[in-house]
Amino acid sequence: MEFTESFKQTGPCSFSPDSRFLAIAVDYRLVVRDVLSLKVVQLFSCVDKISSVEWAPDSEYILCGLYKRPMVQAWSLSQPDWTCKIDEGPAGIAYARWSPDSRHILTTSEFQLRLTVWSLVNTACVHVQWPKHGSKGVSFTKDGKFAAICTRRDCKDYINLLSCHSWEIMTVFAIDTVDLAGVEWSPYDSAIVVWDSLLEYKVLIYSPDGRCLFKYLAYESGLGVKTVAWSPCGQFLAVGSYDQAVRTLNHLTWKTFAEFSHAGYIRSPCNAAIYKEVDDPWQLDMSELCLSEGLSRNMPDNGAENGTEGGGSRVKYAVMDVPITLPSLKPAFDKPNPKQGIGMLSWSSDSHYFFTRNDNMPTVLWIWDICRLELAAVLVQKDPIRAAAWDPTCTRLVLCTESPHLYMWTPSGACCVNIPFLNFRIVDLKWSSNGSCLLLKERESFCCATIISALPEEEPDHSDDTSEDE
Repeated sequence: MEFTESFKQTGPCSFSPDSRFLAIAVDYRLVVRDVLSLKVVQLFSCVDKISSVEWAPDSEYILCGLYKRPMVQAWSLSQPDWTCKIDEGPAGIAYARWSPDSRHILTTSEFQLRLTVWSLVNTACVHVQWPKHGSKGVSFTKDGKFAAICTRRDCKDYINLLSCHSWEIMTVFAIDTVDLAGVEWSPYDSAIVVWDSLLEYKVLIYSPDGRCLFKYLAYESGLGVKTVAWSPCGQFLAVGSYDQAVRTLNHLTWKTFAEFSHAGYIRSPCNAAIYKEVDDPWQLDMSELCLSEGLSRNMPDNGAENGTEGGGSRVKYAVMDVPITLPSLKPAFDKPNPKQGIGMLSWSSDSHYFFTRNDNMPTVLWIWDICRLELAAVLVQKDPIRAAAWDPTCTRLVLCTESPHLYMWTPSGACCVNIPFLNFRIVDLKWSSNGSCLLLKERESFCCATIISALPEEEPDHSDDTSEDE
């Protein structure tokens, strides 16, 4: 891998949808850099510290949320003198997002009093009363023609279907939920999935005209749904729950066809490759090495400063045999939102694999093969997994653990990559939409990385350690 130099950031960073630019929040300034050279293209000054950054789908405008004000500001990349400022006054702004046409901004007020659609073309605005959530509860069709907005009134949940052309309400229908938690259009806009709060396991599939196509309840008397994700192909719906299992539904009959459990003990028979992160001490032959007196005096300080003291700065993956016991934590059931269940779930771009993280096993990442309906790989890290993301162009997965290493998996193997910066511990990562650039965030800085060579395509050899730091 090749890495750029590191740059300062104090908040959100976001690639433009066309992968040409990178927007970075630095206190109250919005810095726009060219992805290839990382040179500053534009610099905008907001009136307060930036809380969120979102590009318009056409990569022309940038939306900055200044929720401490509360207010939002929008900027134009091609017209630096143009600006837009939205202030809801006493109602406040809890969240803001772009519409698919890049010419409207949707804001949700504090306490979910109303959702407002602001036009950048004619300054008109449309209000939707009582939105259910601030940042959630809104989903657009893939073609950008319709929006599903969840509302709640008289202790009942509803879905409002709006036209994104005129912003008129096309239809409103009630939802059979106790406390609706989320909504998502299917990738081909043929169905809408909604799910209930964690207190009740309920997943509902609706047609756009309001007909309930299927109601799924896996169990009763237990904490319910935690994560829901459509496969990019639209044929599968994965539902992760607090019982540490993922259930997959098909798009034809909406019946479950597979259930993937996350047990703390893996035994034979198991076809999955199990990779465990281990230390890889430096092995240098220094018998013929001669240093000058000045360098000799500086060696201890430099070695400790660069984190190489004791040889613990390098890591590698070791392939483990079954049976194996995975590290786990005992959740505190006397506290709300226990750290248990499927907290991370995401599909690969080809819908062949999906990864999961069971929150009471925070150092373990599970990778599942949906074609073979089996576990493909398990990555056991030394530290809790902070973020993971699929390459949008191929079956490549990267993850980070707030350590100075980047971890990568493909169907052919796994490897650990050392970050060439002092005390650079990755807390988040993002791919550009074309997969050409990977953003790596530390708490106060960021860098970009490009992959110059892929892992070999042959089948992995499970009899020996795989790969080390690159």
